[in-house]
Amino acid sequence: MDTEKTPAPNASEADTTPADLTKAETPRPAAAEADSAVTDEVTDTDTDTDLDDEAFAEDQAENEEPGHVGSAASAIVAAGLGVVALSGSWVAGIVSERASVAARLELSQAADANAQIAAQFVDPWHSTAMVNGIFSALALIIATFVLALPAFSSPEPTLPTWVRSVSWAAIGLGALGVLLFVLMYFDLLLAIPQAATPGA
Repeated sequence: MDTEKTPAPNASEADTTPADLTKAETPRPAAAEADSAVTDEVTDTDTDTDLDDEAFAEDQAENEEPGHVGSAASAIVAAGLGVVALSGSWVAGIVSERASVAARLELSQAADANAQIAAQFVDPWHSTAMVNGIFSALALIIATFVLALPAFSSPEPTLPTWVRSVSWAAIGLGALGVLLFVLMYFDLLLAIPQAATPGA
C-alpha cells in the first residue's frame, strides 16, 4: 500500500496561473475613458478661447491706445494755450516791450502828447492782443480738430469723456480769447486815452 501523498502545489504557483492573471487585469470602463477624453477636450477648448480673447484684447488696446493718447495730449495742449492766452505769457511781454521801444525810437522831439501815448501804450497793447489772439486761435483750432477726429476715422472710435470735456473747455477758452483780441486790438473794449489840447 502506497502511503505517500502527492505534494500539493505551492500557493505562489497557484496564484500566478494564467487564469488568475487574466482576471487581475481588469479593463478600464469605456465610459470612464470617454468622460476623460471629453473633459480634456473641453479644458483645451477653454484654454484656447481664453488665449484668443486675451490676444484680441491686447491687439485692440494697441490699436486704440495711440489714438486716445494723441487726442488727450492735443486736448490738454489746447486747454493750456487757452489759459495762457487769457492770463498772458512771456512771449506777449517780449513783443509788447519791443513794440514800445520801436515806437519810441520813431518819435521825434516835437511829437505831441497823443503820439507819445500811442508809442508807450497803444502799440504795446495791440501787440499783446495780437499774441494772445494767436494763442486763442490755436487753442480753438486744436480743440475743434480733437472733437472732429472720430468722424474721419474708420472704424469710428469713441473718445474718453474727460478728453471731450477738456476739448470743450479749450474751445470755450479759445473763443473767449479771440473775442478779447478783437475788442482790444480795435479799441472796442477800452478807449484810447487822449491828451487835452492846449487852450481847451
